[in-house]
Amino acid sequence: MREAAFIKQNSAKWKRYASEPTSNPDELADRFIELTDDLSYARTFYPESDNTEYLNALTGKVHQTIYRNKKEKTNRFVLFWKQELPLLMGQYHRQLFFAFLIFSAACFIGAISAAYDDTFVRLILGDHYVNQTLANIKKGDPMAVYKKADETSMFLFITYNNIKVAFTAFVMGAVFSIGTFWILLQNGIMLGAFQYFFYKQGLLLTSVLTIWIHGTLEISAIIIAGCAGFVMGNSLLFPKTFSRLESFKRGAKDGMKLVVGLVPIFMMAGFLEGFVTRHTEMPLYASLSIILGSAALIVFYFIYYPYWLQAKASHERPNH
Repeated sequence: MREAAFIKQNSAKWKRYASEPTSNPDELADRFIELTDDLSYARTFYPESDNTEYLNALTGKVHQTIYRNKKEKTNRFVLFWKQELPLLMGQYHRQLFFAFLIFSAACFIGAISAAYDDTFVRLILGDHYVNQTLANIKKGDPMAVYKKADETSMFLFITYNNIKVAFTAFVMGAVFSIGTFWILLQNGIMLGAFQYFFYKQGLLLTSVLTIWIHGTLEISAIIIAGCAGFVMGNSLLFPKTFSRLESFKRGAKDGMKLVVGLVPIFMMAGFLEGFVTRHTEMPLYASLSIILGSAALIVFYFIYYPYWLQAKASHERPNH
């Protein structure tokens, strides 16, 4: 069947399901079965279609509604982390990929700019930081900046600052995603210039093994916050079958959930920066364990687990 015929045959039903939600368990079950059948067909014959993405999102919402209406004692807090947030993340992997590409390109721009202009690092990082770090390098302790503040104070300040950056990246998405693009560009350029600065001093490996103890979670969360900003911004740019206002409401709600889901990640990153990063004398295996463990956590929870849940939802048949 041609895609146009497939859409014509089912679009009225999809629009009704999207605009007329129900709490009736039997009706929900019937809708879920029909949508998963349509989604399976679309994934088989039109895998790159925007319509397939739309069906995936609609099926995910019905699936979430089924779980919310199950007559069982389920802790709402646990359900959010176990089901709702990962399923939501799975709907927006494309936006996550774009955020990652933009941030990576910005890092490259920052590093190249620092390589060709000796004043660029000072422009981005500030004279005070550069002079202080150069002085620490001469003293034989290049990462001393992480040891000065009190652990608890540093943890609270870093966590607050990171959460503020994440919410800024999200809120700026309201400017048709341009604001989010700018936040990702700024932070990426800063990171690229920062790492090149240490590379030029012959301390790239030292900086990586120290800074990325907390930076793996921190940078990953900023990219995911950028994804949330694009979710909201793109809801204005591409409303699809909804009115622009309704699309924006949905995008803002989904984006906010993604950002709220990052708070524990930022808390962990803040804890690592405040209490762990300062121990620059720790063994190589300890640093690598934390860095690789943090990367594995991000990849599993925000990339693999959502795919697994979506696959499970597509083949699941609820009990009547």
